Formats: sequence, C-alpha cells, structure tokens
Amino acid sequence: MKLTKIFEPITINKTEFKNRMVVSAMVTNYCNEDGTPTEKFMAYHEHKAKGGYGIIITEDFAVTRTAGASKTLAGLWEDRQVEPWRVFTDRIHKAGAKTIAQIYHAGRETSSQITGEQPIAPSAIKDPTMPETPREMSVNEIHDLEKAFVDAALRAKAAGFDGVEVHGAHGYLINQFVSPFSNKRCDEYGGTTENRTRFPREIIQAIRLAAGEDFPIFYRMSSEEYVPGGLEIEESKLIARLIEDAGADCIHCSQGVFATGHIIIPPAPVPVGAFVHHAAALKTVVDIPVIAVGRINDPLLAESILASGSADLCTMGRASLADPEMPEKARRGDFASILHCIGCVQGCAGEHEQGHPIRCLVNPLTGMEDVYDVSPAAEPKKVVVVGGGVSGCEAAIAAAGRGHHVTLLEKSGELGGQWIAASIPMAKGDFSSFIVWQKHMLEKLGVEVRFHVDVTKETLEEMKPDAVILATGSNPAMPPIKGLREYGVVAQKVLRGEAEVGNKVVVIGGGLVGAETADYLAEHGCGDVTIVEMLPQIVKDGEPAPTYYLKKRLAEHGVKVLTSAAVQEVKEHGVVYKKDESCAEITDVDTVVIAIGVRANTVLEESLTDCDFTIVSVGDCHERAKNGYRGIQEGYEAGILI
Repeated sequence: MKLTKIFEPITINKTEFKNRMVVSAMVTNYCNEDGTPTEKFMAYHEHKAKGGYGIIITEDFAVTRTAGASKTLAGLWEDRQVEPWRVFTDRIHKAGAKTIAQIYHAGRETSSQITGEQPIAPSAIKDPTMPETPREMSVNEIHDLEKAFVDAALRAKAAGFDGVEVHGAHGYLINQFVSPFSNKRCDEYGGTTENRTRFPREIIQAIRLAAGEDFPIFYRMSSEEYVPGGLEIEESKLIARLIEDAGADCIHCSQGVFATGHIIIPPAPVPVGAFVHHAAALKTVVDIPVIAVGRINDPLLAESILASGSADLCTMGRASLADPEMPEKARRGDFASILHCIGCVQGCAGEHEQGHPIRCLVNPLTGMEDVYDVSPAAEPKKVVVVGGGVSGCEAAIAAAGRGHHVTLLEKSGELGGQWIAASIPMAKGDFSSFIVWQKHMLEKLGVEVRFHVDVTKETLEEMKPDAVILATGSNPAMPPIKGLREYGVVAQKVLRGEAEVGNKVVVIGGGLVGAETADYLAEHGCGDVTIVEMLPQIVKDGEPAPTYYLKKRLAEHGVKVLTSAAVQEVKEHGVVYKKDESCAEITDVDTVVIAIGVRANTVLEESLTDCDFTIVSVGDCHERAKNGYRGIQEGYEAGILI
C-alpha cells in the first residue's frame, strides 16, 4: 500500500510539521529532580527525531515545583530551567523534528509523599486510586495556577519549543475541573459544562495573549472517561468546541482517567485503533486539526485512519518506543524491519508504575541510547549463540548488528522457543510479530542459523569461537506431586495443539501462564475450567492493565478459581487439593494442565569448563528463569557487549 497521507506536511497555526506521525508525551523518569533534562532524556528523544517522527510532544512539564506526580519529571516552573531545555530543543530541531512541551499539574493525582504538600483539586473528592483526599482550591488559587501555566508556556517558547500542549486529560488537574466525575463545585468553575471548562479556557486565552497569535497551542482531552458520572463523547464534542473558541489550535483526543488506567494506555487485549471513533466524533464539530490516539502501532494503520478522514494526525507513542526509526523505515518501504509495539505494557507502563525509568520489551535500546554503543565493532569476532528462543535470537541480532560473525544453533527445527506458546493465548496475536521480526533481522544481518543441533562442549570446541552466548532456556517445573507426570500435560503443549484437551479441565498454577491457558481453553470450547493456585490471588506476575482484561474474560466464561489451595495428588480423572486445612477433590476431570513455572536449563553451561572462549549466559538459563522482557534485555546486552 502506498503511503501518502502520513507523510503529508500539516500546518498548525502557521507552523508547518513535516508529517502526521506524533510522539505523544510519555513519562520516562529520565529527568533530573530539578526539572531539567538528562543526557538520557535528550538522546532518547533525539533518536525519534532522527527516525523521522514529525511532532515530538515531551512529557508532563510541571508548572509549579509541587505540580508533579513523580519526582523525576520535566519542569518549567522557574527561569533557570529555560537554558537546559534550549539545549534539548536545539538537538531535536537539528535532528529534523519539531517539539511541543506538554504543560500540566497533577492535582489530586499525586501525594504529599511526592510533593510535601496535601494535593489540591477543584473539589475535596478523593480519587479512587489515590491514598489522600485533596484540598479544594480557592478561586484565588485557581487564578494563581492559571498564571503558572502561562509562565510555563512562555518559558517553553523561550526555550525554543514549537508550541505547548495544555494537558487536560487522564484525570490530572485540568481534567478534574472539566469532568463531573471530580468537579462538584457550586461557583463559576463548577456545575455546567461552560463553567467546568472555564479553567482550561482561561489558561488557553491567557497563553494566547502572552505568547502571541502565532504560537501553537495543543489541548489534550479525555473524550470518554469510562467511569460512572464521567465524561462521555457528546459532552466532549461540546467541550472541544469551547476549547477551540478559547483559542486552541489542535485537539489531541485521548481517553480514560486514573480509575480507568487500562484505557489510558490500552494493552494488547484492546484492538488496534480502538478509540479512533472518538477523534472522528470530535472532528465533526471543530475546524482545527484532531489527533487520534490508542494502539496505533503500524504506519499502514495510521495511513488508513488518515485516509478515512477520522483524524488529521496519529499519535504513535508506544510505537515510537518499539521503533524510534519507524517513519524512515516506512518511507523506504522497509516494513519488514519495523519493530511493532505488541501492547505488553511491561517496559513502559510496567516500569513507570514501579518508579523506574521506562524501557521497551521489544526494543532494549530504548532508554539506553546514552549507554549502549551500537557502532561497528573495532575487531569482528566469531560468535556462537546456542538457543533460538527470543533471548538467543536477540543476542544474535545484536552481535551481528555490530559486525560480528554469528552462528545460531537451535536444537529444534524452529525459532521462537517458548515465545511461540506465549503468543497463542487470547488477545496476544501481536506477540508473534516479534518472532517474525527476529527471523527477518537474522536473515538480513547474515546470521547463519543451524537447526536440529544437539550442542555439546565438543561441538563448540570444534567451531573455535571467540565467544559463546548460551540461551538454552528452561524446562517445565515438575514438583513431586503424586501422579503429576503421569496424568498432567504442560501448558505449552496444550497451547500449541500438541495435546488433546477434554471438556472438564483443571489448570494447576494461577500465574500468568496458567490463567492465560485457562482463558484460552474456556474461549475454545472447554465448558468446565478450574484454576488451582497456592497463592491468595492469581496472575500476581501480570501487568495491571492486561490482567484487568484477563480476569474479566475468566469471569465472563465462568472459569472457577481456587486460591490458597495446594494440589496434593493428580489422579487419572481427578485432582486432590488442600485448602483451609482440609482436603477436597475435583472429580470427573478430563485433562489436567500443568502451569507451575519453569526451571533454568543449565546442563550445557555446567559442562563448559576449561574452555578457550568467552561464555555468557542469558535468558531463562541465566541464574533463574525470567519473563521474556528480562530475557530479551539480557540477550541484547550480551550481543552488543561481546
């Protein structure tokens, strides 16, 4: 398909942006606590600019010292921050993109533990997800904060930003004023839609007056909040018109609030482009450009959205984490080399929720541009990688990318390892795109792949490598439960269609693998599925957003869940378990599925003593079994550091 729409320039208030692909603001935790950018922050954004994205919107700039929801946010609350940010904008401009500063105040979506002060909000209404009740703002405080937004916008202009985005979405302070879910005021800032939008409208009007007629002002809004009593699309259409009348130049149409965080950053269970219809609805009532948001992870998808007239631009935030070079690859027609976001939310939202700098599962270079050297190696080496799972393939790709001569040895007849089974459960179809990409890159980089090789110490010594990367993976855990080996079948075999499954199924293990397998079986015709889990809850190892959808599907399918229950024995047609100090049995069972975890396969590593080559272990076989996110990181790092 020919790409034309996404590469069309667009002019927003006299500023021309070279294409329609937008990097949205995403909290990185890369900044200094004084609100200034680090080299990591600058290199991360510079990579996207060089990769061809037309508009880069930088994350939540706090408008006051106590406005932020985390301590390592960008800030424009004082003049001394201007010069460091000018260095940043210069680098982005030289790399070929324009950049917009998103200015915000968290309101009740922060805590005194972060700011040292009681949170503020339009009303003293506690957010369902937060620990503290905020203090209601006075009218004077509202006016003071309006001035703070204006001052931040002027600093952004002085620092060389090409515009500002007023953050009125996702449950932060401005959204709190606009939404009846959080605004219960009975003065000129509450009650009617017009009153509830007074705060953002006054901010936009004041920025326009102070910054000039030609300074672009974007406005990000949550068009649907998905909470009882929250904003819905018809009122949001009115809000968009009021915001346009106030002087905004562009509407950035998002969705969700903190209480519906699984909507703000939609994971794999949410279809790609699921919220484009919201942008299309707003576009019918305003004359300014509208940006569509929500799992737009492919340039072909973005092209289709724009061609349909549903939006004027497409936000591709997590797509830019997965592949900062996606626009340039698309321009060249090199679609096979594009790394697609798979919606796992492990490296982005998952790391952020733990207070860590964000990363990306499919692209370990993201966030490490200032650390990893990916330039050609001074002395190419002969490297052998043992194991063709995603960790081993990633190691081979990284090493070959630096110019090393790489041979990959795989015991089976296919690449992908356990990731193949991991791609099969419901709503994980995009996961297989990562294996497809790895296979393409191995071929593109000239990696020699040998299948059906049972590697021994002698095998490796005969090859005379300079370095060996072991990625031999793991084996299913088999605890000493009577009858388990005889009557149970491992989840991976079930998912790959290598075992027949009856109607009544017991899944032993309620971690992510067990729960996803139960969900898959219930969806595919098993009428009676039970999960037995030792811990007090299931899917403790899952990310919150996809887990929300997984548990929802389990409930819809009537999957029974037994927690704090330990399996004592597996019979030919039954499972005995202990719960609350008493034993019980599930009878007439057709199939018992084992999903108790895996154990590192270290057999080859233990045999490699007194070798003349460097040995590095990665993935499940290194120290302990781990998830794909960590395994891919280890493989990549081993490959570029070899």
